[in-house]
Amino acid sequence: MILLPHQRAALLDRPVLSKLACVAGEPSGDLLASSVLRELTQLPNMVNLEIYGVGGPLMQSEGLHSKWSMEILSVRGYVEALRQLPKILRLRHELISYLLGAGRPDVYLGIDAPDFNLGVEINLKAAGIPTLHFVSPSIWAWRSGRIQKIKQAVDRMLCIFPFETAIYEKEGISATYVGHPLASSIPLMPKPDEARKRIANYLAIESNNNYPKSIDGVVIAVLPGSRGSEIELIAPIFFETMRIIASRLRGQTITFLIPVAASHLRKPLEVLLQKIRLLDPGICIHLIDGQADAILESADVVLIASGTATLQAALWKKPMVISYKVPWLTAQIMKRQGYLPYIGLPNILCGDFVVPELLQDQAKPDALADSVLGWLDQPVRVAALQSRFLEMHELLRRPTGALVAEAIAQTISKVSRF
Repeated sequence: MILLPHQRAALLDRPVLSKLACVAGEPSGDLLASSVLRELTQLPNMVNLEIYGVGGPLMQSEGLHSKWSMEILSVRGYVEALRQLPKILRLRHELISYLLGAGRPDVYLGIDAPDFNLGVEINLKAAGIPTLHFVSPSIWAWRSGRIQKIKQAVDRMLCIFPFETAIYEKEGISATYVGHPLASSIPLMPKPDEARKRIANYLAIESNNNYPKSIDGVVIAVLPGSRGSEIELIAPIFFETMRIIASRLRGQTITFLIPVAASHLRKPLEVLLQKIRLLDPGICIHLIDGQADAILESADVVLIASGTATLQAALWKKPMVISYKVPWLTAQIMKRQGYLPYIGLPNILCGDFVVPELLQDQAKPDALADSVLGWLDQPVRVAALQSRFLEMHELLRRPTGALVAEAIAQTISKVSRF
C-alpha cells in the first residue's frame, strides 16, 4: 500500500508502543545519553516508549530501566579489562540472549563503549534489529581496522566530531554529525568570578558558614579521573604535584579544587588528602562532590587526567596540563595501535599540541608542576589558547540530544510502519 504524504505524517505522529534498548558503559556515556532520552521522551510519537538496557543514574532519571549495573563495564585499558572480563562476557551473553528473545527491541542504541557494544550490535543487526551507535570509536586516532567490524555492526553512526562522517561515508556506512552535547550545555563565555562565588557558597554550607564568601588568589582545578584505577595510578602523582606547586607559590593565596566524580572515589581521595596535609598542613585543597563544571569555570589552570573531561575543560576555555598513566602492558599495546602523536581531545581537535601532555614515565610531580605553573605567567599564550578553544566550541555546538533523538525516532517509525 502506498501512503499519501498526509497519511505518512499522521503515522509518524501517532503514538505507538515502541521499545528502545540502549547500553552505556561509563559515566561519560551516561551523561551523553541522558540528554538524548530527555529529548526522545518528549516527542509526541514516543510517549509510549519503553527504554531498557544498561545505564547509570542520569539515564535512569530520564526513564531507562537498567537491567544490569553499568559498573561492570566501567573499566579502561587492556589489563584492567582482563580482570573484569568474565563479568563483562557474562553480561554481554545475557544481554544478547534477552534482546534476541523476550526483550527484542525496535531499535538498539549503543552509547560509546565500542569494545562491548559492537559485539552486541553485530548479533542484533544480523537478526534484523536496527542498530545505531552514538559516539564513533576513535578510528581516526588508533585501531583504524576496526571500521570493518563497525560495518558489520552499525546501521547508522552518530558522530560527535564533524570530520568523522567522511570516514564512514567513504566505507559506505551511514553517518550523521550531531555535535557534542557538552558544547551546548557549556556557555561560550565563562564567568569565573561568579563560579568562584558559587563554589564559596557551597563550601560555606559544607562548613556551617565557616568559609569566606569568595575564593581569592590562584585557583587550580585538579581532575584525577572518574575510575578507581585512575585514582589508584594518577591521583597520588597529582596530590604530590599540588604539594610542590603550593611550596613554590608560598606566600601567595592558592586554592586547589577537586571534583569527586563518584561517591566511591571519595574515601581513597580523602586518604591521599590526609597524607598531603601531614606534609603541608597549610595546603588548601577541597574535595567537592560533583560540581565539575563550576570548578572548571572558576579555575585559572587545570591539571587533568586524559578523557572526556579534557574536552569539558577546553569548552570552559581553560589552559590545562593533561596527564595519564596506565599499567606498563596496557601502555605498550596502546602505543602499537595508535598513530596520532597526541591523546588529549583538545590537541586532537586542534590538530596540534596546544596544551602539554605528560604521560606514563613523563608524569612526574616536578614536571607536572612546571607545566601547570608555566600557564600562570603567560597571559598572551593563554589568550591565544582561549581563541582556539572558542572556535572549537562554536564548531561542536549543535542540538545534539535532539538530533540523536530524531534519528532514533525516525528509525522506530520505519520499523513501526511495517
